[in-house]
Parts: sequence; C-alpha cells; structure tokens
Amino acid sequence: MRRIGDGQIGSRSDGLTDERAAVRRVNDQVLNEKGHDLKKFAKNSAEQRGSGKRKRSANHRSVRRSARPPVRPSALLETLKELYPDAKCALHHRNAYELLCATILSAQCTDARVNLVTPELFSRYPSPFELANADPAELEEIIRSTGFFRNKTRSLIGMAQAIVERHGGEVPRTMEELRRLPGVGRKTANVVLGNAFATNEGVTVDTHVSRLSGLLGLSREREPEKIEQELMRLFPRESWGLLSHLLIFHGRQVCIARRPRCGSCVLAKICPSANLISSS
Repeated sequence: MRRIGDGQIGSRSDGLTDERAAVRRVNDQVLNEKGHDLKKFAKNSAEQRGSGKRKRSANHRSVRRSARPPVRPSALLETLKELYPDAKCALHHRNAYELLCATILSAQCTDARVNLVTPELFSRYPSPFELANADPAELEEIIRSTGFFRNKTRSLIGMAQAIVERHGGEVPRTMEELRRLPGVGRKTANVVLGNAFATNEGVTVDTHVSRLSGLLGLSREREPEKIEQELMRLFPRESWGLLSHLLIFHGRQVCIARRPRCGSCVLAKICPSANLISSS
C-alpha cells in the first residue's frame, strides 16, 4: 500500500487555504462596494432633501416678499361707486323674461353681441308662450352669431316651456325655482333676481369679477361659486348686485385682462397687484 507523504498533505491544505482566501477577498470587495454605494446613496438623499428645503424656503421668501394686504372692501366699494355712478346691467331688457333670454345668450358671448341679436328675438317671441312653441331652425338662425346656437336654442325653448307649464308664463322669483329651468345656473339666476326683481341672493361672478377678485386680493379661489361665497362674506348684502356691475365696468374699462391700465387706475394705491402687473 502506498503511503501518502507529509509533503503531499501539506500541498493540498495550502491549495484549499488559498482558494478560501481568494473567496474572502472577493466577498470583502463586494461588501466594500455595496457599503460605498449605500453611503453615496445616503449622502445624495440627504443633499436632495436639503436642496428641497432650500428651494421651498426660497419660494416662501419670494411669496412673502411679494405678498401685500388685500384691499379693504368698504374702501373698494366706495371708490368704485364714485367712479361708476351709472353702473348697471349691460344687457338690454324690459322685463324678467327678456333678461333671462339675454343672459342665457350671453354665455361665451359679449353683451354687445347679444344686444344686437335680442331686438329681433323679442320681436318674434315677445313672451314665453311664443318661445315655447318656436321652431328650432328659425330660432337658431336668429341667435346664430352668439355662438353655441344649437345648445342655446334648446335651453331657450326648454326654459320657456318650463315657465309656461310650471309657472303660468311668469318668470319665477326664487333661486331654487329659477335653477330648475333648463339652461339656468346660479350665475344666470343671480342676474335675473338682482336686476329684474331687485333681490340680492348672491353675487354674479363672471370672468371680470373672477379675475378682479384675485387681483384685488379678495379671493384666492378659482371656482365661481367659491369666489361668490367669499365676496358675500366680505360685502354687505345690499351691495351684492351692484358689486358685480362695478367690478365688470372696471374690468372692461381699466383693468383690462391683456393690457391693464395700472398707471391711470384709481385703485392702484390700494390694489395689491398694481405694481406687479404694471412691471410685467
């Protein structure tokens, strides 16, 4: 029997030791690389969090530097009253029925254009009874220039039919009843109640009122009904109807959306947006 020598055994042991050492070195290298990557990731994350905080604080500082107090509602109201003593609804009408028709037509259309269309409309359909039986094609031709004439035709005829069937041909005098009519929302109901019946149920919020409410610091809301609620809290009830006309007049004549005349605006001294707009 052949006997294995001591030298042979030692040689095999050394080979295994070298292999194990090599494996350990590889493992150590992988762990070191992972540890380095984790440290790098943690460092980057911390830097990003710090950067985000710096950006947020910078933004807040910017807002604080540009923030100015809103106008006082009482001062605004009195100033606009003096500036526009004849402010009133721009839609031509002789009664609640005509105003209701004109307001429905004014959606996505200027009041001036509506006033060009309504004389023929009221001549052809002087009351809800005639309008309720109108031929849709004929009505569409009359109101075509106001835009969206098919939808408006359906709203006008549906509104007239509802008034005849539910109210005996008389335009209702409450917000709830008006809003149940086809084509009538809160804005239209506010216009009719405030101008035809001298009833202040709310503030009419159109594009001018919405825009000026934001510029004057009266509201930060975007939705008309939320803007209306804030204006109702700021101004006395007896001024709600007039307030809309005053803001609309000012928005059309001075605080024009694309070219505001801040230099000649009587509100420039109290308007929190005057300098910002004029410098942009």
